[in-house]
Amino acid sequence: MTKNVSTALPLLDRITTVIGQSKEDNDRQFVTALGRGLTLLAAFEDCEQLSHQQLCQMTQLPKATVTRLIYTLTTLGFLRITEHGQYQLGSSTVRLSATAWSRHDMVAAAEPLLRQFASSNEVSVNLATEVEGEMRYHACCRSPARLSVNLQVGSAVPVTRTAIGRAFYAVSSPVRQAVVISNLQENLPVEEYNDAQTALASAAEHYEKYGYTVSDGEFSTDILAVAVGVYDVATGQYAYSLNASVPSANWEADDYAEMIVPKLQALAERIGSGG
Repeated sequence: MTKNVSTALPLLDRITTVIGQSKEDNDRQFVTALGRGLTLLAAFEDCEQLSHQQLCQMTQLPKATVTRLIYTLTTLGFLRITEHGQYQLGSSTVRLSATAWSRHDMVAAAEPLLRQFASSNEVSVNLATEVEGEMRYHACCRSPARLSVNLQVGSAVPVTRTAIGRAFYAVSSPVRQAVVISNLQENLPVEEYNDAQTALASAAEHYEKYGYTVSDGEFSTDILAVAVGVYDVATGQYAYSLNASVPSANWEADDYAEMIVPKLQALAERIGSGG
């Protein structure tokens, strides 16, 4: 039986060690080929893009083996090739990550905070992350006010026409932004894609200047929403974005932002730091 390996080790080292132990133990239940494929994915734990040569060096696998693994993982969507010929994690990996994040302690800890926030401020508040060009909702608390859109956990909304999507893009790293843009390019007609690029660039500018994004009737004609990014202290990344929405008939956009954004930023900080 394979021995337990310390979780303090980097993921690539842990997997490589287990593969070696399984070989020594002649563990017939262990699928070495699958383990080798996972070493390639583990190589991206601290790297956003890697070349074929770098993957060979990091995994210590033969060049031909790495070539076959890359082909398989790319075909299945777990890796994608960039315009510069390097590799990065693909949409299938992102989807699995999003599923894992939805069960993460941070989401569970956020839910009572969202309920309290929605009740005390009479807004709807939601937590989401980007998956394949859409924002996937992981936690939702509805406002007492009647809204035309009833979003639930698992619901998906556009990145470009929603405050929550724009905020996620604005706080993402350049590489993560490129993944979002690539996802949009694959899923939108050319004209809509061009408009999407413009909208996201403008949203990122607005976020840098004011610290939030806004959508006033662009996703649903009677909903006004603002959003901020959620920085996860545990991972050192912006993993989610957080919005607060109200019926647009009740507020002017600037007045609403002035009232709710400081509170929403404080909520995002509490969620990101574990409450």
